Amino acid sequence: MAASVTVSFGERFQASEQFDQVFKEGMSLVEQTAAYLDGQGRREAKLLKSPVNVLYATESMRLTTRLLDLASWLLIRRALKEGEITTVEARRKRQRLKLQGLGRPSHIKGFADLPEGLRTLVVDSFKLHDRIVQLDRSMFLDRQPSADTPVVTNPVGDQMSRLEAAFAAKGL
Repeated sequence: MAASVTVSFGERFQASEQFDQVFKEGMSLVEQTAAYLDGQGRREAKLLKSPVNVLYATESMRLTTRLLDLASWLLIRRALKEGEITTVEARRKRQRLKLQGLGRPSHIKGFADLPEGLRTLVVDSFKLHDRIVQLDRSMFLDRQPSADTPVVTNPVGDQMSRLEAAFAAKGL
């Protein structure tokens, strides 16, 4: 039986135009958010009443944190693509990221009272977040075997071999 060859989705995706598009979209969202929070968002926040301005501050911090994590993920993957870091370095850097989807807009009381610009950026950031989490899971960056881990080419075949060996040892 010939050994099977596993195609790395991560390597293929990183080399694709789709990765470049996700990277551009992610970095564009970071720039849009920074521009909004520094300009129009700052002006809009000054006009908000007490409970809503606290919510604005909270959601803008959550948005910024989420986008920093997403941008870090994108930068790690790009650095790996460009050969600037090794797979081991990328795995170590990725493990420090927290790609959590907590605090969805639908769960936030008063979200509808926030300025439309902030609401749009929050929703867009969760769309990007969901996309990156899905890509991250499919790339198996955290689950790639180390150099000393044996590669199982066929798990069913491996189990069958173990059963045959066990029965052969007992003379059955």
